[in-house]
Amino acid sequence: MNFLNKLKSKVKKLKKEIQVLSIAYTDPRTPLMAKILIGLTVGYLLSPIDLIPDFIPILGILDDLILVPLLIAASIKLIPEIVVLEARAEAIKNPKRMKKNNWLVAFFILFIWLIVIYKLFTYFQGKTSYF
Repeated sequence: MNFLNKLKSKVKKLKKEIQVLSIAYTDPRTPLMAKILIGLTVGYLLSPIDLIPDFIPILGILDDLILVPLLIAASIKLIPEIVVLEARAEAIKNPKRMKKNNWLVAFFILFIWLIVIYKLFTYFQGKTSYF
């Protein structure tokens, strides 16, 4: 039971850091490289498509347990410390800033995935030879 409580605590911290990233993304002091990585991180988190689908036993969950924290940690390291501190203060002050029902973001992420799948399909379609 102790392990489960620790895991729940880490998940809560992770959710707070996602909100911190979204606040820091809008800050003009955040460097472009950090914004790109934040976009990839939040996009991956909100995306309905994972690199390893969750229905695959163990590997699907490990994907989220390893990749997501690494992306969040890398994003935070690229953001200036003052911006992170201010974003954390804003997240504490306004905890419901991130909405779960942002359909526009979900549509955009799905659109990006469709473009990537289409490009891969057309690339491999041209490379495939049946003779």
